[in-house]
Amino acid sequence: MNIQNLITSKVKEGFLFLYQIEIPTVEFQATRKEFEGDITVVVFPLLKYKKGNPAEIGENIGKYLIENVSEIKKYNVVQGFLNLVVDDAFFINSFHSIFTNSAFGFENPKENEKAIMVEYSSPNTNKPLHLGHVRNNLLGYSVAEIIKASGKKVYKTQIINDRGIHICKSMLAWKLFGNFETPESTGLKGDKLVGNYYVKFDQEYKKQIAELVSQGISEKEAKNSTPILLEAQQMLRNWENGDEEVVQLWKKMNQWVYDGFENTYQNLGVDFDRLYYESDTYLLGKDVITEGIEKGVFYKKEDGSVWCDLTDEGLDEKIVLRSDGTAVYITQDIGTAIQRVKDLKDVGGMVYTVGNEQDYHFQVLFLILKKLGFDWAKNLFHLSYGMVDLPSGKMKSREGTVVDADDLMFEMTETAKIISEELGKLDSYSEVEKNELFKTIGLGALKYFILKVDPKKRILFDPKLSVDFQGNTGPFIQYTYARIQSIIRKANFDYSHSLSGFELHKKEKELIKQLALFPETVQQAAINYSPAIIANYTYDLVKEFNSFYQNVSILGEENHEKKVFRVQISKKVADIIKQSFSLLGINVPERM
Repeated sequence: MNIQNLITSKVKEGFLFLYQIEIPTVEFQATRKEFEGDITVVVFPLLKYKKGNPAEIGENIGKYLIENVSEIKKYNVVQGFLNLVVDDAFFINSFHSIFTNSAFGFENPKENEKAIMVEYSSPNTNKPLHLGHVRNNLLGYSVAEIIKASGKKVYKTQIINDRGIHICKSMLAWKLFGNFETPESTGLKGDKLVGNYYVKFDQEYKKQIAELVSQGISEKEAKNSTPILLEAQQMLRNWENGDEEVVQLWKKMNQWVYDGFENTYQNLGVDFDRLYYESDTYLLGKDVITEGIEKGVFYKKEDGSVWCDLTDEGLDEKIVLRSDGTAVYITQDIGTAIQRVKDLKDVGGMVYTVGNEQDYHFQVLFLILKKLGFDWAKNLFHLSYGMVDLPSGKMKSREGTVVDADDLMFEMTETAKIISEELGKLDSYSEVEKNELFKTIGLGALKYFILKVDPKKRILFDPKLSVDFQGNTGPFIQYTYARIQSIIRKANFDYSHSLSGFELHKKEKELIKQLALFPETVQQAAINYSPAIIANYTYDLVKEFNSFYQNVSILGEENHEKKVFRVQISKKVADIIKQSFSLLGINVPERM
């Protein structure tokens, strides 16, 4: 039984015995380091049920617990705080159940429980993935893994924005200036080649605007009437009408991008269970609008446009169909959400990983789906996140000033290489092993730096600061894992059996307490859709282990039982580091 649950029931029992009063809850906090104790009952909230001196009430409860709970060894009262010392045997037994459970902290999906779909990445096929996409992918992938670990079935998905005027801009620029270049002929990844032509379009567009302005046309009019923009708009109409030449070019260039994306995803370590394409979904939702008008969810204006009035909910009126009958973006999102539940009938909720500039859009989307009467709409969540900034400033895709995801991963690996080589200790490594280690450290640094921050917060990303072997960083935690592996390799004795009957060192007890928090941490991270909870728990665990490592002897311990126990604790800490980092999509090295 969980010690907190046990104490809760016994404090309630004691309060009833002592004062003939039933209390609904018991409040706990960690015992302050300057006082003796493992867990603290906060007495002050109990004063609303029984008036009196908090220290005296604490004394009475403490005596009752000593007499009735064998696991409580001692107590002390400091003002309104009842500090309880838990018997070592309880911690040893608790640790044994943790040590022997290889899936500790992870739950299996419950039968008949609805699945959760997590959407992330969802890029445009007119440019490579950049630093902003990196945060999106890392967050979405990690949240999906955490929800899965908490005991739910999860589908990872993305909707690829493969149509629209921005796609036609890249296509047209390649057609006008490309000279039939291909990824093979240039040696460029397909997404980079296509992205170059998106930048090329913008350069030509600005040049044509300047030419028109020099002829006396206003800038506003010039922006809407450049020949290259008009030609791109015509290309989009041709695509929508099924023009064979345009469709073939679209398929060819999109495939270049898909191949490039796949390479980036593999290097980043993320994957998907199901893909949706905007070219398949952009017409979805129109039928739902018609049904919604009949239900009174939407109304039609005189010009034929269809709207949803959300003013009663503190929002405004939202257009869902233009007067010419064409859909707007939210129409497509309504249709896509409904289609996903039709495709995968066990989906009962969705998480959308999208930047905070779309907060309003998702408020509206979720509200409309609820108004349409879909039961699963109450289980929709917008995983909103802040921008990623660099010391050099903001990124702009059209101007080609973005930080490319592939370049960033390469730079992280190179930074890890430089720092690792400066530290030495790599003489026994082959070149292949070195390169694998540099990649593991570099990507671990990148992922941890991004995921340790609450998703809602904006990040200033500093590559060199992230690859630090001290402090709250990925490499620091990876180094601790590798240090434990070294201990385990040297432990040339059987350390698998259970132990009992010895006194625990304070540092051992603290580590066991930290390990015991892991299942609760996974559940909290899932409830809050926050990888930061896992990241910072892991850092706290590593700090606790390093304090243990510095204060007690492990392999040098003369008492064999204690030595076995300390290797067991070290092994379990390493296991939890590895499991925690797997939830963040981070690998751990066996040696560093």
